[in-house]
Amino acid sequence: MSPTRRALTTVLRSRELSIFLVLVAVVVLATTKNNSFLFSSDGWRNFLLNPSILVLLAVGQGVVIITRNVDLSVGSVMALTAYLTGRLFVDHPGLPIVAVIAACLLLGAVLGLVNGILVAYGKVPALVITLGTLYIYRGIMLTWAGSDRINAGDLPREFLRLGTRSVLGVPMLTIVAVVVLAVVGYYLHTARGGRELYAIGSDPDAAVLYGLPVRRRLLAAFVLSGALAGLAGALYTARYGTVSSGVGSGIELQAVAAAVIGGIAIFGGSGTVWGAAIGAFLLVTINRALPSLGIEDFWQRAVVGALILGAIVLDRVLATRQARKLAESRDRS
Repeated sequence: MSPTRRALTTVLRSRELSIFLVLVAVVVLATTKNNSFLFSSDGWRNFLLNPSILVLLAVGQGVVIITRNVDLSVGSVMALTAYLTGRLFVDHPGLPIVAVIAACLLLGAVLGLVNGILVAYGKVPALVITLGTLYIYRGIMLTWAGSDRINAGDLPREFLRLGTRSVLGVPMLTIVAVVVLAVVGYYLHTARGGRELYAIGSDPDAAVLYGLPVRRRLLAAFVLSGALAGLAGALYTARYGTVSSGVGSGIELQAVAAAVIGGIAIFGGSGTVWGAAIGAFLLVTINRALPSLGIEDFWQRAVVGALILGAIVLDRVLATRQARKLAESRDRS
């Protein structure tokens, strides 16, 4: 096949297209029932803006899951960096916005590095490690913040405008999320290091025998996840202007759900961050659309749960089918 036809065939057969079509169907249904869902003064803006922070978390989470691991600490990391953002502006007035965001990225990367070292060198399952650091980081947040609260009045106006400013009708936070998504997606698809992450997730033992730098790649994956959680914390503060000790509680499960629904295999080795981003949009859109359709909270959660279960079942079906095809191919040869 020609390169164009091959690319078109790949897109049409991709899981990402299926998830995107589900997203389109949800938006069309919600807009049909309630025209203001998308076409009100804030409808389109909210559709793009609300998932932006979750997209950042889902991209980092997706990279970790591709390596057959998981990072449950991202919500606590986001909370710490969100509060750090407010404290820096309160304690150091006039501090450049770029410096504050860089500090959040650095803190997130360091916390992610801690996870990576424990997983890569401690040989402890990432689920156990990151569950522990989830509580440790959250405990640090509770001790540090206490009953204190960062309010919009404590933050510079220029910083708060990051959460409200738009360029050609597209929110600035969405642009940041798309840029991060494009860079990470391009790296995974084209760079040697990105392909090695897939190889590690497909078969960690074989990757070690082949001589791949497994520990280094795992460290890089967790550092990236932590750094993006740090960036998400800074942007959360800009978006909402208020930070309390409860920030980010439960959002780590949403990030995992977005990655799995978006087609990243929970057993690692397959999927794309593009799918994780679409999964994040789908989750946020469903949570926004179902109440407007008069659907009760129980059914809203049930729909999300059904999507996760469906994605995992589909992964197993596709993996089994692929294994059968490979076995038949070996038999013929």
